[in-house]
Amino acid sequence: MSYLDELDEYEADLELKLKKEYTAVFGLFRYCIVTQDSTYLCNRLDLEVLPQASYPFFHAKMEDVWVWDKNRPARMIPRVEVYTSSDVTVEELRTDDELSGLTPEALAEKLGEPLGGEDEQT
Repeated sequence: MSYLDELDEYEADLELKLKKEYTAVFGLFRYCIVTQDSTYLCNRLDLEVLPQASYPFFHAKMEDVWVWDKNRPARMIPRVEVYTSSDVTVEELRTDDELSGLTPEALAEKLGEPLGGEDEQT
């Protein structure tokens, strides 16, 4: 196997893990925000439109954020601010009144990993 084949396989594995994690955590968040550069899941969003002479400018402030980035060691971020002049898509996934019902145990099971701190006996 060549170096390029190994690199392609590594990238494909990272992408697959990221997609599985996204599917598992999606229900924990209230908003899905898609920009030209990335996709974010968050529970608190403040989106401002700043008018400009030739194009609108968006300023999104997010809290409790999961960011789609396979190269980050940790995708959970306490706060994110994004400034962009490109399109911003905001989807409200659930309201404050709706509970996802996803427990830490259920999330660990969705991710296919044991819950930290528990010792499995065989």
